[in-house]
Order: sequence, then C-alpha cells, then structure tokens
Amino acid sequence: QVQLTESGGGLVPAGGSLRLSCVASRNILGYDVMAWYRQAPGKHELVAKITNGGNINYADSVKGRFTISRDVVKNTVYLQMDNLKPEDTALYLCYAVRTVNVEGATRDHWGQGTQVTVSS
Repeated sequence: QVQLTESGGGLVPAGGSLRLSCVASRNILGYDVMAWYRQAPGKHELVAKITNGGNINYADSVKGRFTISRDVVKNTVYLQMDNLKPEDTALYLCYAVRTVNVEGATRDHWGQGTQVTVSS
C-alpha cells in the first residue's frame, strides 16, 4: 500500500514562511509526477508539480513565492512557501501518479493533507 505523508503545516502571519514535506513509502522517481494541491471551500487547485525528469510547473498565484523540490534519497518532496498570504489558507495535499502498464494505465495516490492557515 503506497502512502504519502504530509507534514509542516501550521498557523503563520501574512508574510511568513512554511516548508511542507511529503514522504513517500516508495522511490519517488517511480512516479511520473508528484505535486502539491490545495483545497479550500469552493476551491481545489494545483499548486506545483515536478515530473520524474525534474520539470517543474507552478500555479500563477504562487509563482515567485513557492518552490517545489525533492530529495530522492529521502523519498521526499518539499514545498517551500514564502511571503504567505491569507488567500493561501487551505488544506495542502500531496499527490503522486505513475504509469502501471504498457497501455498507459495510471494509478494515483493522495496524502491526508496538512492544514496551512495564514492570518492577516
């Protein structure tokens, strides 16, 4: 059973920083993509993603403030969040997807999430 375990959330004032971690129970290079999503009332948004080849993309709302990175030895993906804003308040979820056969079928996995609250 593949597991993704997030940590690092909390309550911070606007302008503050947090670093989220997502530890996978298997080699993260075996995933096609790993990503961070966030979920708030009425919103489910892709925040940042990194492919197994190292390509990175960000949502426009976080460009220049958030940085996704990984440590393949620790099987961990990070999300460094700087200059946080109240609108960044959400449950942050780690996501991973991998191709499981030659037909291209995929299997995806979600973590339980870590809450980030930014006070104004």
